[in-house]
Amino acid sequence: MAAFGRWKAQRLARADASRKGALDERAAPVVRLLNGRARFCTTSSCAGRLVLAQGGAAEDAERRGAPKKGCAWLLVTHEPCRRDELMTALEKATGDVVFKFEPFVLHVLCRELQDAQLLHSVAIDSGFKNSGITVGRGGKIMMAVRSTDCLEVPLSHMGKLMVSEEYIEFLIHVANRKMEENTRRIDRFYKCLRLALEADSANNSPSEETEKYHSVYVHRRKRKTIQEQDVHTSPKDHSEELEPEDDPDSNLGIFAETMM
Repeated sequence: MAAFGRWKAQRLARADASRKGALDERAAPVVRLLNGRARFCTTSSCAGRLVLAQGGAAEDAERRGAPKKGCAWLLVTHEPCRRDELMTALEKATGDVVFKFEPFVLHVLCRELQDAQLLHSVAIDSGFKNSGITVGRGGKIMMAVRSTDCLEVPLSHMGKLMVSEEYIEFLIHVANRKMEENTRRIDRFYKCLRLALEADSANNSPSEETEKYHSVYVHRRKRKTIQEQDVHTSPKDHSEELEPEDDPDSNLGIFAETMM
């Protein structure tokens, strides 16, 4: 626990390395709520954004794991987008351009596995169905709050617009609806998390609220394990495991849950 506290203090003392250099306003309440608790430490976050990105060869490099050198953001906003904004930004295009909606994402280092389980259940119940827990080689427990509600559409090639303006207007409508739903999920997540943490801190023993979320998590894990056992009929199916990478923060265990 002392080691976690020291690591957290060092982590929070670092300068913000994001392009913006500061917390997104919509994500700030959740981040401050978690960092105000001794057992959590947020490591990265994004409230969700609409991006018009020009990459070309840079995007291919990114998929291969190389740095995103040469990738240019023609437009980025954390609010709903207007048609005139997007069309003005597209006029700057000289390469391959894609329009993206990227939903809220949050990575949280947790002191103990049960802390991550509590956070995971709250995230799932709030609509972030792609959330999961990873345990690193050094024992670090990371909880990722993620959603599957993404959007990525190519608009131009070598500077030439490949779709109609009517389609772009439709696309903006779809993306803005996703952004609005993303905002509702963040608000729901914050309210549910605050209630769960307040109930847990009411006394030193696990509260009913904490036990509720922990029980839900365990139930989901058991159900998934039973389903996997039903699929595998031979003992050798369970003997082979993927070797983790040598990176000290690589994943030894993945507790990802997806609601069907």
